[in-house]
Amino acid sequence: MSSINADTIWQSLPMPALLIAPNDSIINVNLAAENFLNTSARMVVGEPVTQRIATDDTLRQALARCRSNASGVYLNDVTFALGDRQTTSCTIQIAPLQDDPQTLLMLISPRVIADRIGRARGASSAAKSAIGMAEMLAHEIKNPLAGISGAAQLLSMNLSTEDRELTDLIVEETRRIVKLLEQVEQFGNIRPADRRAINIHDALDRARRSAQMGYAAQMLFIEDYDPSLPTTFADPDQLMQVFLNLIKNATEAAKDRPNPGRGTIRLHTFYDHSLRLRGKDGSNATLPLQVEIIDDGPGIPADIAQDIFEPFVSGRENGTGLGLALVSKIISDHGGWISVDSVPGKTVFRLSLPMSPKEPKEKV
Repeated sequence: MSSINADTIWQSLPMPALLIAPNDSIINVNLAAENFLNTSARMVVGEPVTQRIATDDTLRQALARCRSNASGVYLNDVTFALGDRQTTSCTIQIAPLQDDPQTLLMLISPRVIADRIGRARGASSAAKSAIGMAEMLAHEIKNPLAGISGAAQLLSMNLSTEDRELTDLIVEETRRIVKLLEQVEQFGNIRPADRRAINIHDALDRARRSAQMGYAAQMLFIEDYDPSLPTTFADPDQLMQVFLNLIKNATEAAKDRPNPGRGTIRLHTFYDHSLRLRGKDGSNATLPLQVEIIDDGPGIPADIAQDIFEPFVSGRENGTGLGLALVSKIISDHGGWISVDSVPGKTVFRLSLPMSPKEPKEKV
């Protein structure tokens, strides 16, 4: 077996890792740390770690304690502020190098990933548990509504114009409720996924063109694609539905911007090899294909941000709260996960998807 290069091991570490000099400046970062810091190693080497990763004095004290005691330090729930993104809660481990105790190794475990995966799984579970009840209620309620609407229409035939306005209101509102119930039934009638190799950019372009022909006609789209992205393994129709739902959500959010003018939706794809999701069977699945749909709307209200993927939770006055729950369910059924970061002026829905399995080579 050939010897393994130390740099290969360093770059292959699945968690962000930094080497810290005796003066607290950054000596080196691995690939996972570049992704975490959203920058390149060239940009951060030589900078004080406390300048690049803004946190309270706890980190500085931990670095000093690690050097003075020549032993490792473990910090839980450390809050990092990463540029213009939201703060991120992390666990960090700091240890002195064996041959140079003043130089430190820092390992960062972003708790946000585990927390979001837990929330996504919980939302998906809630969505699935609501399906049976939703279908039953929708079916049972639609029948008496049809009778109410029919009776109102019969009554209106012998009423004055003023009274007919009331029966028209009854008919209009029953139709609105029936339409909502049909959406609930659609939520519960998703067929099993027919998965195949799908080019993400082709699916995004189809969704964008479809949206621009209708509800997103006035939106400015920015395509920021990684052209080297391999195919994902998905049902093309269901993936299209996910993209359309998220673009529609972004369009509606952008229309609520406080500043007048054309709203912007950015479609961003990139590769992140560090993300893994533990399956129900205990196996670890990699989700390297990342799709972000970003709008410049007012953001998700803080009181519902944690529950936005659960059924019947909506930030809009007349929203059903089923669109994002359906998206979450589809992505979960595909073995992926969805998360959201939202601040006023910028909301990012991020999909993490698996790659298509490699086809077995034919024997010659």
